Amino acid sequence: MTAWIAACGVLLLGAGLTSGWIKRLPITSFWLFLAAGIVAGPWFLDQVWLDFPQHPDWLAMASELALLVSLFIGGLNLRMGFRHIAWRTALRLAFPGMLLCIAGVCCAMHWVFGTSWALALLCAAMIAPTDPALASMVSVDDAADRDAMRGALSAEAGLNDGAALPFLVLAMLMLEQPEGVSLHALGRWFAANILWSLPAGLVIGGGIGLCLGLVGTWMKSITNDTAPSDFLALAIVMLSYAAAEWLSGSIFLAASAAGIGLRRAELMIVSRHPHLSANDGRQEAKDDGGHPPAEFLVDRSARPSDKLGPAESIGLVVSDALSFGDTLERILAATLVFATSAALARHWSLQAIAVSLLLFALIRPCSVYLATIGSGVPRPRRLLMGWLGVRGIGTVNYLAYALTHGLDGNDAAMATSLAVTTVVLSVILHGATAQPLMQWRRRRLAPRATEPL
Repeated sequence: MTAWIAACGVLLLGAGLTSGWIKRLPITSFWLFLAAGIVAGPWFLDQVWLDFPQHPDWLAMASELALLVSLFIGGLNLRMGFRHIAWRTALRLAFPGMLLCIAGVCCAMHWVFGTSWALALLCAAMIAPTDPALASMVSVDDAADRDAMRGALSAEAGLNDGAALPFLVLAMLMLEQPEGVSLHALGRWFAANILWSLPAGLVIGGGIGLCLGLVGTWMKSITNDTAPSDFLALAIVMLSYAAAEWLSGSIFLAASAAGIGLRRAELMIVSRHPHLSANDGRQEAKDDGGHPPAEFLVDRSARPSDKLGPAESIGLVVSDALSFGDTLERILAATLVFATSAALARHWSLQAIAVSLLLFALIRPCSVYLATIGSGVPRPRRLLMGWLGVRGIGTVNYLAYALTHGLDGNDAAMATSLAVTTVVLSVILHGATAQPLMQWRRRRLAPRATEPL
């Protein structure tokens, strides 16, 4: 145990000390945890043995927690107004684009590899969603980031993790009823998982995030409290999850909407009670309303006698939520990347590699290109978004969901191989190409810096 603690400490130390160098290289910090998992697994040191189908419960808990926190933080960073082109693009990517992606993978697995329609649909739904945690290089940097492509990819990841789950549920239903799913069962599935679950999750999470953001701001303002409020962020995530679960709403859309709701509370407060330094010249940090994100105004060194205004109060709430969530997200994501790479020795196949590469190089780019026809998005951006569809924690969580809901035998082995292989290849390929591509895009846009991105 002591040796493992020391090894984890060395790994975290290496990630912390090399972060500055990593930013200059075409890699991500997750490469370190990926390499560590492979080295610790059966191929090298043979110290970690992970068989996901044998122990799916812990995988389901860890991946679900990581995904919920990541979705909440991703939603909180989206400060763009709902009329911004990033939201319109994200809706195209997360719904018609994802449906095309699911259809493409499903058809390829059935026609090319001979997989049954039910298992093909399950695998397609599992690897279709993009990831909000591992895509840090292509998602928005902070609430002041108004880049249209980054915003669209971030919002897409927040939406499609919930939108793809109904198709995984449908695939499980088809596997349970190999003789054919009745029209009555299909109607119940559609009503429960599409008509109710998706909008309910958005309303529940958005309402809780907005209300608790306003309440937290009011409490801090009247008590003049500058102490960290990490528990408030955790409470918002937990209550959104519980309420969505009780009311059969999408827990993933609820988590994302909770972050968006808290950000709407911040925008509402600063628009009504702007900070005195709102016009201090930091134009690049300003939103459409002409006010910088409230978390940029946080000053914990102020004297206790200084009265907190509403803008400073909501800034403290949002700042603490981001600080707490970012740290927890990185720890959980790194742990799952390590576990997934350690499982690669037991769960990989040539078929899984072929499907993954087909998804990255053909199905995802074509789906994005078709879904954005007529959107007004420039062609280079459409092609770039087609490639930058990072897979990660969402895929692992969907695998865990299927394993804990009855998937077993050869079907479980195939799904596990595909999920593990897809995530590992995505970390490698997208991690190696994201930074050079984003730098190329910045150079291309530099002469038009005054135009919308």
